[in-house]
Amino acid sequence: MCLILIAYRCYPGIDLLVAANRDEFYDRPTAPLAFWDDAPQVLAGRDLQHGGTWLGVTQTGRFAALTNYRDPRQVRPGAPSRGQLVSAYLQGVEPATDYLARLTTQFSHYNGFSLLLGDAAGLHYYSNRGDAPRTLLPGWYGLSNHLLNTPWPKLKRGLALAQSALAQQPEPVPDDLLPALTDRAPAPDAALPRTGVPLEWERWLSPIFIEAPGYGTRSSTVLLTKESGLALMVEITWLDGGRCEFALNGLSERGDGPRH
Repeated sequence: MCLILIAYRCYPGIDLLVAANRDEFYDRPTAPLAFWDDAPQVLAGRDLQHGGTWLGVTQTGRFAALTNYRDPRQVRPGAPSRGQLVSAYLQGVEPATDYLARLTTQFSHYNGFSLLLGDAAGLHYYSNRGDAPRTLLPGWYGLSNHLLNTPWPKLKRGLALAQSALAQQPEPVPDDLLPALTDRAPAPDAALPRTGVPLEWERWLSPIFIEAPGYGTRSSTVLLTKESGLALMVEITWLDGGRCEFALNGLSERGDGPRH
């Protein structure tokens, strides 16, 4: 994941709104959003290289999402897959705060990441490049390849576009947020972060929707969970133009997978 926009308890009757882009190499094998055969309660896409995921929910109300922390100077080859942090949480039953506390001593083994975890007790955030885990208050948040709410141009633009889109709707639905995730406006050089990649790559990575040589936005996902327990999830996979829609109400699924 390279951009996550979050509205947590900002709208009547809606517990969580998430709009996210996953940016990845085009040749990395990936399965689209679906319930997992080996963990039927989990609804998520899947990295077929290491078996983890970047964003998902469960039929029991758990939520998790992760972004990598961009700093090529500190990348350690052979570090464990960060996507396993998401999939392990989604497949478990441990409260989010206990999960984070138990793993705190292990997080240094991973390359840089930021992790969002949700359950019935709240929404929680942790980065192994930041401070201790914390529980989030209701509000808008943004996460790219740095710490929560780091004001990169793409994050500020994404939040503005999402908030503007929802301000025009009497009741938010997932499709309201998809246009914000396809914005291709680059940031001016003066506003670019300096993360250790060449300037040309900082430019390619600056839009909300990325199109770079061999790398770019692979999927856009919107999740809406209501206080009633209903969750709606929409994903577009850009390499094939597929679209998946699911509704979780404890048991049910909407749609039959990708539609082209």
